[in-house]
Amino acid sequence: MGHVIRCLALGEELLARGHRVTLLGDVGGVDWVEAQFRERGIEQRDAPADPDELAALADRLGLDAVVLDGYLLDPGCGSRLRAGGVTVLAVSDGPFGADQEADVVLDQNLGAAVDPGRAATSLAGLDYVLFRDQVLRRRRDPASPTPEGDPPRVLTVFGGTDPYAAGPVVVPLLLATGLALHVVCVAARPEIAERLRALETGPGQTVEVVAPVEDLAALAVTCDLAVTAAGSSVWEFLCLGVPAGLVCVTDNQAVGYDAVAARGVAGPVGLLSALRDDPGARAAAVEELRRLVEDPTVRRELTERGQRLVDGRGRRRVADALEHHSHPRPPSTMRSA
Repeated sequence: MGHVIRCLALGEELLARGHRVTLLGDVGGVDWVEAQFRERGIEQRDAPADPDELAALADRLGLDAVVLDGYLLDPGCGSRLRAGGVTVLAVSDGPFGADQEADVVLDQNLGAAVDPGRAATSLAGLDYVLFRDQVLRRRRDPASPTPEGDPPRVLTVFGGTDPYAAGPVVVPLLLATGLALHVVCVAARPEIAERLRALETGPGQTVEVVAPVEDLAALAVTCDLAVTAAGSSVWEFLCLGVPAGLVCVTDNQAVGYDAVAARGVAGPVGLLSALRDDPGARAAAVEELRRLVEDPTVRRELTERGQRLVDGRGRRRVADALEHHSHPRPPSTMRSA
C-alpha cells in the first residue's frame, strides 16, 4: 500500500502541473484507495509483467514517462522502456527495487544513499518524500503549541491491509503500560477488528476500533502519538508533526527503522517477529511505549526533530527532476504512468 500511496502523491503533483496521469497496476481491491484515484480522474489499467509488453503499452498510450515502484517488477522494465524513448523514474527502498535502469532514481528514506552510477539524476533522502495533498493540508504549524489529550490519544495503524496482523500484537503492549490512555485502532480487516474489540482494558483505558479512513491525516492530528509500521507512513507522521513509535513489520523496513531510531526522530518499539513471543522484546516495548505515552516533553522533541527533517516539498523536487528529463513533448502534454 505504501507504493500505491506515494505514487498517488506524485500523481497529484503532476496533475497540478497540467500533466495526464495513468495508474498501471493493482491496488489490491481496497475501495478507499481506488476511490482516491477515481476522484482525481486517474485512469487505472492492468500492468503487464513482461518488459516488452509494458513498453508496447506505453507506446500505445503515448507515455512520455513511467514511474516504476515495486519490488517484484521485472528488472528489465526500465531498460526496455528507455530503449523505446520513455523517461524512467525508478523508486527503491535501499536494496529493494534497486535493480532497474532509469533516468532518475529515488530512495526517499532517511539516510538513503543512491549509487550515482545508476542514473543521470539520483534523489536520496527525506528531501524527496512524496506526500499527498491530504497530508500537506494537515501539517501542524511547528511554531504553534500542540494540545495534549487527557488521557493521551494514541493512534495505531499498520498499513492499508495490516497483512501481518500487527495490531493485535502491539495494542496489548500499549495497554500493558498500565497508563490511562485512549487507543484509536485502525483495523484493516474484520477479523482484526474483532480481536481488538475483545481486548481487556485497565483503569482509565479505552480502545476505539475504526475502519480504514480515507483521510488518515485528519485522524492522526487529533492524536498525541501514533504507533505504526516502519514504512512510508512514518514520513507522513513526521511531516504532520505527530510523534510516532515504530514497529518493524517486514525485512524491507529494517533499514528505515534503524535509521529513524538512530536519529532519535521516532521511538523504536521493536521487531514484530520478536514482539509476538519474545518476553524480553515485549517488556522492552512496553517500557518504550510507556515513555512515549506518559512524557509530553519526549513527544514534543520528536515532533520538532521530525518536522525539521521533513519539509513537505519533496514531491515538487521529484516532479522537477522528472520534467527535466522528459522532453519528447511540451510539459503541458507530458503523460506519466
